[in-house]
Amino acid sequence: MEENFENLFLFSAHALRRMFERGISVDVVKEALLKGSVIRDYPDDKPYPSRLVLHKTPEFPLHIVAADDKVEKTTYIITVYAPDPSVWNESFTERRKS
Repeated sequence: MEENFENLFLFSAHALRRMFERGISVDVVKEALLKGSVIRDYPDDKPYPSRLVLHKTPEFPLHIVAADDKVEKTTYIITVYAPDPSVWNESFTERRKS
């Protein structure tokens, strides 16, 4: 989504807990949403379409699941995590085959 900082960002309790556990700041998440790459779209998610964003910080890769309410100009941050290299390929864009 082509965002700017006029959008309101709302964080789920789950996302905030994960961010706190991993030392990830709100600013890093906002930067990731603005500069990261969408690696999955979930257009049928309810109540809003969501997406999985990959952003590579200097310290680690980051995945964010976010949903956008375009009418209210609000982005809901659902979860934030550092992808596990044993689960994701080396570019963190595809899950490894089991």
